[in-house]
Amino acid sequence: MTESTTPAPLFELAWRELLFQHTEGLAAAFERGTVTGYCGFDPTASSLHVGNLIPVMGLVHLQRAGHRPIALVGGGTGMIGDPSGRSSERTLQSLETIAANAEAIRGQLAKFLDFDGPQGAKLVNNLEWLSPLSMLDFLRDTGKHFSINYMLAKDSVKSRLDDGISFTEFAYMLLQAHDYLELHKREGVTLQLGGSDQWGNITAGLELIRRTVGAEAHALTFPLITNANGSKFGKSEAGAIWLDATRTSPYQFYQFWMGADDRDVSRFLRFFTLLDRAEIEALDQAVRSAPEGRAAQRALAMDVTTRVHGAEAARVAREVSALLFEKADPATLSASALSALEAEIPYSVYAPSAESTAPADAVDMFECLTALGFAASRGAAKRLLEQGGVSVNGAKLAAADRVIARDRALMGRFLLVKKGARDFGLVALEP
Repeated sequence: MTESTTPAPLFELAWRELLFQHTEGLAAAFERGTVTGYCGFDPTASSLHVGNLIPVMGLVHLQRAGHRPIALVGGGTGMIGDPSGRSSERTLQSLETIAANAEAIRGQLAKFLDFDGPQGAKLVNNLEWLSPLSMLDFLRDTGKHFSINYMLAKDSVKSRLDDGISFTEFAYMLLQAHDYLELHKREGVTLQLGGSDQWGNITAGLELIRRTVGAEAHALTFPLITNANGSKFGKSEAGAIWLDATRTSPYQFYQFWMGADDRDVSRFLRFFTLLDRAEIEALDQAVRSAPEGRAAQRALAMDVTTRVHGAEAARVAREVSALLFEKADPATLSASALSALEAEIPYSVYAPSAESTAPADAVDMFECLTALGFAASRGAAKRLLEQGGVSVNGAKLAAADRVIARDRALMGRFLLVKKGARDFGLVALEP
């Protein structure tokens, strides 16, 4: 098909490089009218992470093209775990833990999908139909349609045969197929979306629908994402990048995107934002002509952080990032940014020791430097000042500045201490 005749969701996903493969009749299905498609999310953690954003954005583009998305939270299948892409058995979790995780994920998905109107998204939990399902009913109505040879041929099973796979995970494919059939009956679902490693599980659902109700159903998969340097996408030195602000702060989330390699940022703008093609191509050009400006990274970080954490949190994250990495003036920091800094850099409340001789209206910098861990002792703090390696609120201190006036504090309370070129610390002064 040409660009002008390709159905909107397929064309959108294709130019954004999000389309890996799909069943042959899907384009025609989109042309015939509204398609209801679903994607599943595993609630084995209390939050989605940035790796989950690819299928989330797939549902977003489906809805923006006038079709209806359904997000399935696997409260039932999450008790087992999908073997796809894994080399070992998952740790099974309690029903209570999975229920709490599913509820948290519901709230995160609501930041991306519109749940109102005729194409309003819907959230479902497969625990609703899997929990009352008896083993005999499952074997009779689902299991009889699949041969062992069919299941052994699927990559998610084949890759685990040498190391061993339990019957629990072996049966996961059939449970996912059962979900597809159930959603077909309940919601008229005729499309399942997922990562490319899900192709075998998804096509098992197509087979079950064909054999049981004789209906047409489709599959669409997204590419698995890696960084240009070959490392796994979505990881940082601290671990996974979560959507939950209590697990990954908005600043850390923002900084993850700001840290995107120049070789990756153009792809990430296509994958994770709704910026249009012209805007992205202009940012592509900026990467080539002025990479030092990091305009593309800044646009990416603001867009994704705003969607996940809100405009105010994104603004504060940008403000903190500009201070720590772009030499912004500390005097311009907002109260919100100073508050956010407490969790991101060494922080101490000023409490002078018995050795301090600073008057009540002043601050002993030796005490500040040792409290922040910038100097091991008062002697080391003295040498640091003598070497000119310390600044406070953007102003470099001299050897004689062992004691500074309290009235230099930002907002009457904070001293932003900088050691060398990159080490920052925050000292809060008691009233």
